[in-house]
Amino acid sequence: MNFKPSGTFDRLAAVLLVLAFAAGGWKILSRDPAASFAVPQPAAPSAESLKPRPGAGLASQQLSPDGRFRFDAQFVSSSPGQAVHAASVVELLDGRLRAVWFSGSREGARDVTIQTAVMDPASLRWSEESTLFGRQQLQQGLWRYVKKLGNPVIARAPDGSLCIWMVNVSLGGWAGSAISWARSTDEGATWSAPRRLVTSPFLNISTLVKGAPVSFQDGQIGLPVYHEFITKFGEMLRINTLGQVVDKVRIPGSQTSLQPVVLVTGPEKADVYMRSGNATALMASQTSDAGKTWSATHAGSWPNPDSALAGAVTHAGVRWLALNPAPRNREVLALLQADSAGSFDGVTPWVVESSATPQTRTSLQDYERLLTQELKARGASEDQARAYVASARRQLCGEQSCSQEFSYPYLLQSRDGYLHLVYTWHRTRIKHVRLDPLQPFQAAQAVTSRVAPAP
Repeated sequence: MNFKPSGTFDRLAAVLLVLAFAAGGWKILSRDPAASFAVPQPAAPSAESLKPRPGAGLASQQLSPDGRFRFDAQFVSSSPGQAVHAASVVELLDGRLRAVWFSGSREGARDVTIQTAVMDPASLRWSEESTLFGRQQLQQGLWRYVKKLGNPVIARAPDGSLCIWMVNVSLGGWAGSAISWARSTDEGATWSAPRRLVTSPFLNISTLVKGAPVSFQDGQIGLPVYHEFITKFGEMLRINTLGQVVDKVRIPGSQTSLQPVVLVTGPEKADVYMRSGNATALMASQTSDAGKTWSATHAGSWPNPDSALAGAVTHAGVRWLALNPAPRNREVLALLQADSAGSFDGVTPWVVESSATPQTRTSLQDYERLLTQELKARGASEDQARAYVASARRQLCGEQSCSQEFSYPYLLQSRDGYLHLVYTWHRTRIKHVRLDPLQPFQAAQAVTSRVAPAP
């Protein structure tokens, strides 16, 4: 099609268009060179540092379902009857942990709020939960209608402040999402007014967040995000110290992949792992130039039942993933520790949660009995247990049977060396597991019938 300006207005429009493209090109060319990843100096924690503090964790420490290792476990959320999901966690300067998640009558409901609780490292007990952000609060801060909230991600920025990014929708479903964010300079006690993260000058919709951010040497943040409008794909945003998006790079070939998780392994190197939107396999990509470019997405050896994952690189440089390793459901939740070559292929999973019969739905009676038993063992009253179980039934049960679900993990290593895993427990509570990654891993066999190991 030939375009020939025919009048003054057309010629003016053409000139403005050329100037806009020229300004965009000048802005791109005048940007500072992108910095390398910030990589913490390897420092393996001493055995002394991993000893439990007096009175901490000993009463609750338990064997894993396969008997291979031990961990502490406790519930984080404390409002019975709510549908909860998508937790993330950050370590505070005094060693406490602050977790955030979304909670409401159901996912996507108008009463969903972003909740938080803080763990005391001396007792390993979580405080009563409180509300950080609600729909009305976001509407007032953003000056726009907010239909629903989801996926809060909390992390420490390179300048020492805490940042939280949240998914919010004004129109339509999750595919129409945008990201809002806020900053705290007092460890999460108070927060700035929420602001909208502008990822695109055109509509600025269909960007969601789930994975932990990474840092660059110039103080900027790399935030892994994903899109669900028309097609799915993963992307890395580069955010400056003012919270503005200054660049973004799409992960090539990531169609049908979402919720990227980045593991930085060197100043220029990182691996990204993604959830498979068509429930095939764990998807992966790599960079060797600090995220300026990424390799074509490829399937890994582990199955992925269309479920979220998490990852962390420890102080000693060891890579870990948390995921659902079974091919068809979320009834097993496990950690994978990479081998000395940095590969997850063929490693034995550290099973944190597992249904006794992950290939078969649980009868309604057995499901209620199992949940009630664990809830009461961890301090829930009869009424509280009944409300928690009712919430789980609404979301995971049919008339006769139920699916057990342990999902949406988020992984963090604290400064004392422990790994902390938070995740969704039956869609009715957020659960926290703390483990020593240096403990002996026993050569038991019970897990092999529950998980499909990678070839």
